[in-house]
Amino acid sequence: MELETMKDRVVGVDISLEQTTLAVVDIRGNIIAKTSFPTEEYPNISNYISTLAERIVMLAEENGGFMQIRSVGISAPSGNFKTGCIENSPNMPWKGVIPMAAMLRDRLGIAVALGNDSHVMALGEHVYGSAHGMRDFVLVTLGHGLGTAVFSRNKVTLGAHGYGGEFGHSCAVNDGRECGCGLKGCLEAYCAEKGIVRTARELLEENSSESSLMTVYDKLTPKNIAECCNKGDRLAIETYRRTGHTLGIGLSVIASLVDPQAIIITGGISKAGKWLLEPTLESFNEHLFGNMRGKVKLIVSAFDSRERDVLGASALAWEVEEYSLFK
Repeated sequence: MELETMKDRVVGVDISLEQTTLAVVDIRGNIIAKTSFPTEEYPNISNYISTLAERIVMLAEENGGFMQIRSVGISAPSGNFKTGCIENSPNMPWKGVIPMAAMLRDRLGIAVALGNDSHVMALGEHVYGSAHGMRDFVLVTLGHGLGTAVFSRNKVTLGAHGYGGEFGHSCAVNDGRECGCGLKGCLEAYCAEKGIVRTARELLEENSSESSLMTVYDKLTPKNIAECCNKGDRLAIETYRRTGHTLGIGLSVIASLVDPQAIIITGGISKAGKWLLEPTLESFNEHLFGNMRGKVKLIVSAFDSRERDVLGASALAWEVEEYSLFK
């Protein structure tokens, strides 16, 4: 009988539409090394998985050796922890059901866990960030999509099929805008990137006789709309006021359902600051169940998102049962 030495490192992988970030992380949550590559350069999933596997092995070998890696955790849009698949993502280039955890496990020969990016963000916030010490909170991420994760009694709520927390695809406006998921009127279609830009364009059309700084941009984005807000542009400010009003209603519904200690808002769009957050808070308080007013905090995450997300993915890696072809 031989004594086994515990492997004390994992790899955390965060996949976004533009970029994939990966890091070697030790058992104490220290990032040993980190690198990234462009996700969008790999529309073919097999090529993407091959590149990801190569990058993981290379990073590990340069920092203590691949044999020190216990497992890999992946954060991905539309990821399902229960199946290990990316399932019918409305925003990623790979369509249908992608068995990513199994594909990467076959190439690396070690255990791989995959989770929904919002669920993994919540795990990262709980272990390392704004939700540290909280047992019950909701995380809302605003970017290309609108993701949510409910963290209840110290664990992420996955639901019966692994889809728990898809609140971005609940109906905010009856027979409203078409969403990338195929439904109409989803909260995401009003409060995520494309929805905010569409609101701005609708306002420009409705007020065609009014000058606006937003017209100087060839491509409108939430970021440059916020820049116009900073310069006092009325239509840009109204864009975020309408967005915040709708978002506040959605958050009040989530709060009424799960009674969290806090709702943590994160993602690139949260950087719009007061232009988004003030109307969101006003609408949230207006529509929240009276007994809960003043009890549920709205918090903007202060965590560096790339660091949090690879750390959250690394925490996920420790939850999967160890497996190795090399034993």
